[in-house]
Formats: sequence, structure tokens, C-alpha cells
Amino acid sequence: MDMVFSLSVYFVIWWTVLFAVLPLGVKSHHEAGIEVPGGGEPGSPVDPKLLKKFLTTTWISAIVFAVIWVCFTYHLVKLPQLPAPTHG
Repeated sequence: MDMVFSLSVYFVIWWTVLFAVLPLGVKSHHEAGIEVPGGGEPGSPVDPKLLKKFLTTTWISAIVFAVIWVCFTYHLVKLPQLPAPTHG
């Protein structure tokens, strides 16, 4: 896998994992029994801990990417070859 393809695969994995990690451990204002300041949404998170979630997303994505990289580098997964385009 060349560098541009690897970075694009990692980017897609990172965003997918981020959306899986975001709801973990979140407590809304309504669940915590806290009044929402300024008439905001009661379902908004009290403390989303975004830095922790970004770091968690990064290391999970690195592990998933490493598995994919090993599979492709050592040909553990074979993908069918696409036929060459014909210009006729």
C-alpha cells in the first residue's frame, strides 16, 4: 500500500471508529438532573471528554489499520483484480 492510499484508509477507519466511540460514557443534562444553561437541549452531554475520545479513537484506529496493513502486505486477503479499461 502506498502512502496516500494508506493515509486515506486510516482516515476512513478513524472517522468510523470516532462515531462508534462518541456515545460511550456520555451522560446528558437530563440524566444527570442538571438544569441546562441558557435554554439549551436537555439531551446535550454534561462533559463529552472529547480529547479522551479522540485519543481512544486514534489508538483503536491504529490497531485496526495495522491488521488491515498486515493482511494486504502479506497477501492474507486476496482481492480480485479489476479488468483493465478498454478504450474502443
